Amino acid sequence: MNEGQDPVRAGADRVRAGAAPDRDDDAVYRFIERFSSILAEAGFPRMPARVFVALLASDSGLLTAAQLAELLHASPAAVSGGVRYLLQVGLVSSEREPGSRRLSYRMPGDVWYEVLRIRDRMLLRWAGVLREGIETLGASTPAGLRMTESVRYFEFVATELPSLLARWREHQNLEDRAPATRPGRRP
Repeated sequence: MNEGQDPVRAGADRVRAGAAPDRDDDAVYRFIERFSSILAEAGFPRMPARVFVALLASDSGLLTAAQLAELLHASPAAVSGGVRYLLQVGLVSSEREPGSRRLSYRMPGDVWYEVLRIRDRMLLRWAGVLREGIETLGASTPAGLRMTESVRYFEFVATELPSLLARWREHQNLEDRAPATRPGRRP
């Protein structure tokens, strides 16, 4: 809740944003900042990482730009840039609220699957460019040998990743049929 904001309105805003009414807003904000910092350290652009984690941390997985800006204590322009990046890479989708011009942004339920699927395509693109580098630099030069090893690695991962993703889907299906035994698990 923002300082000076009416607690009743803040609670209503939280429910509309898909958050449990008894959550500690400061703790949620700290979590978003911590996890997005880790993503940024791994190469994810900072604001898209913050938007991504905010959507991940919302119970509904669906927030408007205004809700994101308030949650992240960020300007609408910064949120817009973060959302645009996530839309371009396929990690969020936009949808219009019925009867409104306002867009909401949704995170797919299988977001980590999508992250790896997108990464798989990137690995193949990187391997293609590295092959050009090998040709340019010479396959027997130290740089060419390093690039050759990189291509071998990327091709190996790209070959193995589809079967890993398929095994994940099988694992999900088995878990979905199993009785709910873990906290937070759907019955």
